[in-house]
Amino acid sequence: SREMFNEEAAPAARDNLVVGCKVKAYVKAQGAMSSGVLIGAVSDKVYALLDDAIGRAKANKRSTVKDTDL
Repeated sequence: SREMFNEEAAPAARDNLVVGCKVKAYVKAQGAMSSGVLIGAVSDKVYALLDDAIGRAKANKRSTVKDTDL
């Protein structure tokens, strides 16, 4: 397993966790435009959200991350 999911990992070393065209389509459907760096920023937020959820699961002595951990 990769150990890159901590806060010290460089964002450029991470894969995008979001579907760029879906994010852009959603933004456009709301009557707004998206910048070129939006997808990476959204993906970074998803990594942070998941890292927090993983931390909560581990703190509760679980290896399964649940929706309630979000």
